[in-house]
Amino acid sequence: MTEKPDATSSRRDFLKLAGTAAPAAVAAVTITGTQAAADETPVADGKMQDTAHTRAYLESTRF
Repeated sequence: MTEKPDATSSRRDFLKLAGTAAPAAVAAVTITGTQAAADETPVADGKMQDTAHTRAYLESTRF
């Protein structure tokens, strides 16, 4: 058998690293315990807001 040089990494090494990095990232997020706050824009009387996105959507649905 030939030995691989240590300088190259394989797919297996990447998967090992990815398998340990994902739980570490989740643990880091849960340890900080901060929660993001979203600004809610009030919608008047349950109507859809008039934005560029909604206008583009409504124009794309016209026949």
